[in-house]
Amino acid sequence: MISSHHAGYRSSGTAAGTSRRRMLIALAMAAVAGTGLLHPLVARAASVDDAVVELQHEWEVIKYQTANAEREKRYEALAAKAHQVSETYPGRSEALIWEGIITASWAGAKGGLGAISLAKKARAMYESAIKIDGNALDGSAYTSLAVLYYKVPGWPLGFGNKDKARELLQKGLALNPKGIDSNFFYGELLSETDQADEAIAYLERALQAAPRPGRQISDAGRRDEVRALMAKIKVH
Repeated sequence: MISSHHAGYRSSGTAAGTSRRRMLIALAMAAVAGTGLLHPLVARAASVDDAVVELQHEWEVIKYQTANAEREKRYEALAAKAHQVSETYPGRSEALIWEGIITASWAGAKGGLGAISLAKKARAMYESAIKIDGNALDGSAYTSLAVLYYKVPGWPLGFGNKDKARELLQKGLALNPKGIDSNFFYGELLSETDQADEAIAYLERALQAAPRPGRQISDAGRRDEVRALMAKIKVH
């Protein structure tokens, strides 16, 4: 479920300022890494966007290039890395969004009632990210949170709510109207609420989305999911 799986990070500030900040962060992290307290992924990253790029890549390899039987354990290990990134960069919504995406994916791989607690953790991460900066990663926190609301069972087992999901997806679409994930997930929700014609329109927009730099695996995998859903809708 970076998605949405999601858009890339947009940094701000001058090139010189960014370079100086990255150098200072790298020096600080190198000192912590020397104590053995920092995960290698975080130690290698010079900034939050570097760390997020690594998390994105590991996530897409697990989701689209790893056998189903191996995904749960690999998501669990990646979730631990993502948590380290979130702790290293407190107050940065990008890290929380990706920790949420990975935790939600772990829940999906785990399945059953045991996945509900993980889904609740992911929900809290997305909500925290939205409080910090809901616009980050082109509104991915809204889109990813929406997916939880329409994938998780409703009361009394879970917190699922398709009306809430629709509201959140519309916010995500407003921030990223041409995105592959925002359009795919809205189309998927529409297909699940008997709105096939409307769903096809959003799925077609998803296929027309511009490629995301460095996200070739995710883009290819998502397009396959879009086409599969379109074929399913047209059969029915």
